[in-house]
Amino acid sequence: MTIPEIRPGQSIELLKELHILTRDGKLNQDSRRKLKQVYHLFQFIEPLLNDVLAAGGQLTLADHGAGKSYLGFILYDLFFKEREAGHIYGIETREELVSKSRELAERLGFGRMSFLNLSVEDSIASAALPESIDVVTALHACNTATDDAIRFALHKQAKHVVLVPCCQAEVAAVLRKHKNASFAKTPLSELWRHPIHTREFGSLVTNVLRCLLLQAHGYQVTVTELVGWEHSMKNELIVASRTGAPNSSARERLERMLEELNLEELRGRFAY
Repeated sequence: MTIPEIRPGQSIELLKELHILTRDGKLNQDSRRKLKQVYHLFQFIEPLLNDVLAAGGQLTLADHGAGKSYLGFILYDLFFKEREAGHIYGIETREELVSKSRELAERLGFGRMSFLNLSVEDSIASAALPESIDVVTALHACNTATDDAIRFALHKQAKHVVLVPCCQAEVAAVLRKHKNASFAKTPLSELWRHPIHTREFGSLVTNVLRCLLLQAHGYQVTVTELVGWEHSMKNELIVASRTGAPNSSARERLERMLEELNLEELRGRFAY
């Protein structure tokens, strides 16, 4: 039976493993929604992959906080599988998920996928990864793991970075810690007087600081909504592409934000 939504050459076994197709190969309403989400995400990443190939790159991609490597497998199936170039590295701290991903990749014949049982931070210096990486992704990497992925991308001189941040608690905790001092320092502290605003404002500030950091290192940044990826408020998509020299203006704005919001103790994470 032909399913119009399934693209030619897609692995039916993979779609079943990812629960996009039912075990008997059918596409119900829920799985049709999941497939739409997959294609929606892919449309953001495919142009970046083509850009690397057009520039003569080897096309290496590191997916941080890979989990079950949902993203990596989809990208391999839709893009890498039919091309001779390219390698995907899935980086995940849960060993059992790494083992399952390795088994699935072997079963599907996805030979240019590697799965590493490493933290994002440890992966920066790991000899298991090449010295440079073309594309870095981190989807729903919790709290500071997203910042570690940015640090990894900068260290590896990534051409493109794709982030969907999740559970940003660190900035909110520092805002809360210095709340009384901030009241005396700036009327902007009213933005995080109440706990719910502290959480929401902290999440917003975190992503703004991340964007400024990427800009400071020479990246052009686009922020949009990743509509429909999951039923969650954690739906912000940050896409950064390296375009040139470091941006001193972005660095100055970042420094001023840290000072104005009483977040200077986070300088090591956001202002390097």
